[in-house]
Amino acid sequence: MAEIIDGKVFSKEVRDGLKLKLESLFKKTAKRPVLAVVLIGEDPASQVYVKNKIKACAEIGVVSREYIKEASITENELLAIIDDLNNDDDVNGILVQLPLPKGINEKKVINAISPEKDVDGFHPVNIGKVVIGDDTAFMPCTPHGCHELIKKYVPNTDGLHVVVVGRSNIVGKPMANIMVQKNKGANCIVTVCHSASKDISKYTLQADILIAAVGVPEMIKADMVKEGAVVIDVGVNRIPSDEAGKTKLVGDVDFENVSKKVKAISPVPGGVGPVTIAMLMKNTVKAFCIQNGIEE
Repeated sequence: MAEIIDGKVFSKEVRDGLKLKLESLFKKTAKRPVLAVVLIGEDPASQVYVKNKIKACAEIGVVSREYIKEASITENELLAIIDDLNNDDDVNGILVQLPLPKGINEKKVINAISPEKDVDGFHPVNIGKVVIGDDTAFMPCTPHGCHELIKKYVPNTDGLHVVVVGRSNIVGKPMANIMVQKNKGANCIVTVCHSASKDISKYTLQADILIAAVGVPEMIKADMVKEGAVVIDVGVNRIPSDEAGKTKLVGDVDFENVSKKVKAISPVPGGVGPVTIAMLMKNTVKAFCIQNGIEE
């Protein structure tokens, strides 16, 4: 049976370290990082995500400012809020919860956030820095979290074959770029599979480290992974449960069967999700330090 990659435990370790760091910094600066969280509309999943992010802020000593707006808000009104936050020297990080309501251009909103306050790591400037290996980048939180888990559970990744299933701008593409860098916990041969791949298993069976981020429930089966691989499951899919009228969360990996074959695997829930929020906190603290000229 595989070792379970416990995102909850790892996330707590990261948050505890950040809390101690911020307590020390507060004694020196009398300042705390400020994260502005913008939520548009009433999407239940987005509300839960925002609640968890605000809770994490309170736990480690980050001040959160909430901007909750109706789905009827116009694009220009939202852009005006972002512009105000960009120009507010007290705000260190800006997070606009995605997805946005129809009629608002997501790309335009992401591009409007100052790269120095883009703690989600979605701005083209930060993505470009990830591609060239610039360590001042704010990495997108989910691939950043996956990378931290890989570093913890795979002592030496040099020359290993990483296969990423999925090519989204939020996970797949930055994940591939992170793992190909000549850095600790990376320096890998990287293959990216997607919907045009005629036989995904041809590639996944070669993976020493398999990262599933495709958004298809339990798509990765046991016969698609090799013995001893490490599997990071990014998928979050809600499907009907065995109990009538109820649902359950599953990943992109058939956890029950794949876990019998691989060396280590992250569960859903309790794997990548908690670490993603921890990386958001890490980026917020990093932004605070950079903006205040503090050596990390």
